[in-house]
Amino acid sequence: MKSFRHLAVAFAALPLAGCIITPVDYGRVRHADYVADPRCTAQAGAAVDGAALPLFFATSRLPDCRTPDIRLLQYRGDKVRYGRFAPPRDVEMGKKKQFLTPIAFQAAPDWWAALRAETDRRQGRVLLYVHGYRENFETTTKDTAQIARMTGFDGPVIAYSWPSQHSLLGYAVDETNMYHDVRNFRVFLKSLAEQSWVKEIVIVSHSLGARLVIPAIAYVDRTSSSADSSNIANVILASPDIDRETFERDIEEEVLAARRVARDRRITVYVSRADKALAASRALHGYPRLGSPYCFDPFEAAELKAKGLPERCYPVAIAGMTVVDTTDVSRGSTGHSNFLRSAAACRDFVDVVAGKRTRPERAATPLAHVFRLLPDPANPKPDDNLICNRTAGGEVDE
Repeated sequence: MKSFRHLAVAFAALPLAGCIITPVDYGRVRHADYVADPRCTAQAGAAVDGAALPLFFATSRLPDCRTPDIRLLQYRGDKVRYGRFAPPRDVEMGKKKQFLTPIAFQAAPDWWAALRAETDRRQGRVLLYVHGYRENFETTTKDTAQIARMTGFDGPVIAYSWPSQHSLLGYAVDETNMYHDVRNFRVFLKSLAEQSWVKEIVIVSHSLGARLVIPAIAYVDRTSSSADSSNIANVILASPDIDRETFERDIEEEVLAARRVARDRRITVYVSRADKALAASRALHGYPRLGSPYCFDPFEAAELKAKGLPERCYPVAIAGMTVVDTTDVSRGSTGHSNFLRSAAACRDFVDVVAGKRTRPERAATPLAHVFRLLPDPANPKPDDNLICNRTAGGEVDE
């Protein structure tokens, strides 16, 4: 995410800038015209090359099928669409290059059948990635493909893409669209969790995506039998942009209720005090975010300082939850995507996805549920790109 350094100022100015910021509107093209081409309506039984398009997606974005390369836009679609994709790449478009994701839509029954076939060939595990603020379809699929490469996940990998604006000043619109998409996502997650052939769902959410994921899991827990939702076992919240106190108050009621934890559900939260995006979100919302160990209570901060401890405050201990602090190994201009940018965080993330509960690289803290990742004295400057399995094309500074 480029130009993020001034996000706090931009957020603070939003209430005053309504008259000078161009609002997101319907656009200059009728939405019906975007989808008029038959390619926007998947035909039942149409062949899709799974080897060329190995990854899965579900999206509520509106597609644009007016050109040879289908694009998924920032607008809300008329329904959730399903398909397959390959990692995005630079494509020559006349004299310009565009970063595009090769995709093919599939009819919902065909998509679910393909997902089952891929799941059955593996271990019954599925990984679902839900992006956050300021993402387009290409950045979402890029990150999803990186997660698949980096983890070597032994099952199908799905990107769920909701209509984020991919705009620095689009945060309020993103929040609006995210909340609008709650019903779409929870219905999708319920359908996935209720498939008998899905033995374990690993959910990875980034940033604002946590506000889709947590309520959706609670919904599935409420509306499915305990056996049905127990396969939502491994939940990873990376830099979650969700109110910390609200999370603490509500999480034990359903998502980490004792019966769920007894069935092996766990949540891993990656946090960073160096996360500028969450500092901006805190300034906008008035309260600290779960993904930032900011001390909202100055007296608590003073007590920590008096004890010679870092002035970092974490969510209360909750059975089934582990907090991993990446502050000391933060990377990028904003520190908002350490799980994809920092070698130490990437290694930890890979192990968590694999189901490992502990790592020797984690440094203990006075809180039993909180661990810090520290630079390796023997290798203080590791090759982050290599270890995190990033690609050169189309990279965005985050």
